[in-house]
This record gives sequence, C-alpha cells and structure tokens, in this order.
Amino acid sequence: MTSAMSLCDATLRSTPETVSWGWISADRAPVLRVKSGQTVRIDTVTHQGLNTPRDPVAFFGAAGVAPGEVLKDASEIYRAVRREDRAGPHILTGPVHVEGAQPGDMLEVRVLDVEIRVPYGVNATGPGSGFVPDLLTKAEQKIIHLDLKRNVALFARDVEVPLAPFMGIVAVAPPPRLKRVSTKPPGAFGGNIDFKHLIAGSTLYLPVFNDGALFYTGDGHACQGDGEVDGTAIEISLTPTLQLIVHKGAGKAMNWPCAEDAANHYAMGMGPNLDEALKNAIREAVDFLKGRAGLSATEAYALCSLAVDFRIGEAVNNVLMVYGVIPKRLFRQQAAYWAEQR
Repeated sequence: MTSAMSLCDATLRSTPETVSWGWISADRAPVLRVKSGQTVRIDTVTHQGLNTPRDPVAFFGAAGVAPGEVLKDASEIYRAVRREDRAGPHILTGPVHVEGAQPGDMLEVRVLDVEIRVPYGVNATGPGSGFVPDLLTKAEQKIIHLDLKRNVALFARDVEVPLAPFMGIVAVAPPPRLKRVSTKPPGAFGGNIDFKHLIAGSTLYLPVFNDGALFYTGDGHACQGDGEVDGTAIEISLTPTLQLIVHKGAGKAMNWPCAEDAANHYAMGMGPNLDEALKNAIREAVDFLKGRAGLSATEAYALCSLAVDFRIGEAVNNVLMVYGVIPKRLFRQQAAYWAEQR
C-alpha cells in the first residue's frame, strides 16, 4: 500500500455508474460525499481506446498490449456508457460532493499523488487537430509504451520522454444556469485546463458555483508539453489522490483558477484566443502581486515584466489558457496558499 493510499478517507472507482462521458454537470447526482479536508483516491479512465469501433482489448492489442493489461473498468465503460451528440470527448469520474461548500466559496485541491494505472498511453492527432490543423494529412492514434521502472515514455527508438503524470481535467460543476458544459473548453470552473504543473505536490484553487462544489476529474496525462499543440498529450488512465478543502467566501473574487507548488505561484487567464488569454493572465498576476506584496498596480505590472514568465498552458480547446509563473523566491516572507490572500 502506498503512503497516499494509507492517507485516504475514501476511494472512488471508475465504473459505468460513477463516470460521465463528455459532460461536466451541475445537475448530476453525487457519486461520493466527503467532508472538507478529507482525502479521496479517484480512479479515472482515458477515453482513448474507448472512442473507436473496436473494444479496448482489440484496440490496444493491435499495438501489442496483452488483454490482461487492459483495465477491466475500461471494458465495462465501453460496453455500458454511450457518448451523446455534442458531448466532449473525455470520460470523467464524479461528481464528489464536498460538505459545506457553497457558491462563493473556494475549493482547494491538493494533489497528494498521481498513480499510473497502465504501462501505455495514446497520442491521437491528424487533419483538423491541434493548433496547426492543416499540418497533417493522415489521422493517427499512436500507442506509446512506458518504462515505469525508468519513468520514461518510449516514444521512438532513440527518443525517451520523462513521465510527469497529472490530470488534464480538474473541475467543479459550472453555474446552475448552465446545467452542464462540454468537457472540451475550460472555464472559471476549471475543466480541461491541461495544466502540466498539477503533478503530485501541487495545489489548484477553484471557485465554487454549486452546493457541495460537485468535483470531477479525468483526462489523465502521463506527460505533456506546454500548449498541447497537436491536440493530445500521452492520454492515459490515472488514479490521483486528492485532498479537498473548502475556504468559505474565498471564491467570490476569483475570475479563473489559480495554482501553486513549492517553487511558484501560477496565475491563469483564459480567452477565445491567445491575446485575450494572455491579457487575463497578466491581470490575474497583477492583482495577486498587489495583494501579496502590497504593490501598486504600476509596480505589480513592472514586476510582471521583470520576473514573471507567461506561458501557453493549452492552445487547442476552443477556450485557451495562458499562465504566469510567479517565483516564490521573490518574496522575503512565504505565504503558504493562494487562499490566504483572498
């Protein structure tokens, strides 16, 4: 048993009853209830290998994956769950109801661990995919085997990519007026942010829009570069262990999710294009620096120009995300969490 498993207050399996294919819903009944501060271990299943005419055993078997290495829950979901028209592509596990969470609160999501469930993943791309949709002329679903002992993906004969698993989708349910949204575009509720820094040891903060927050996760990635430019990463089934903490009233001032890890704060901005996403990320970084360090708007804007790197988080999901990397070493006194600044 791993240390993360021993810390868990609850475990949520991925089954036909606990997953949602393509939707983040505000009106879906919770599949688990936890108290604020409790930890939950959540199985997730990638949609890759389930979104084809062949069942997962046949799909992955064509690339040399033994039937015993195909997840039983993936086969069960393939047989029992159907993706609706206009739904997003991803399979999510949830929602989890967090006791005490109400609209206007903030949900802190501490990533304690991210376990890899299978030693292979998929990168799928082709015509119409990614940020350069006319680059390719042939669709391909490349199955990539992993060497888990060496912690690398065996991409090609002379190419190995270090693994850094994280959840591409981490979300609370959207405002009730929307009822449900596709899993593809991210938003203020989080969702498909594809933020590669959400590895074990990081923390994400989300504004709450519904009673219980209604937390979802899925779209596991074994590794990804900033931008996710061809449309996918190494898509894989993962099991994150998360601690969910409610901060009362702290979400009222939030426009977008934000995050941190041991080295940096991360200010996110989103928009329909990179210009708008960058502008929103800069505004978020300026507001954070004003509150964190007592700077004027002019000083905070200047500090962004001097010491904050702005990077493309994802450029392929209709709503794009840019984030600012704010080094914690800039500050003489360290504040632990974004929540303390709200």
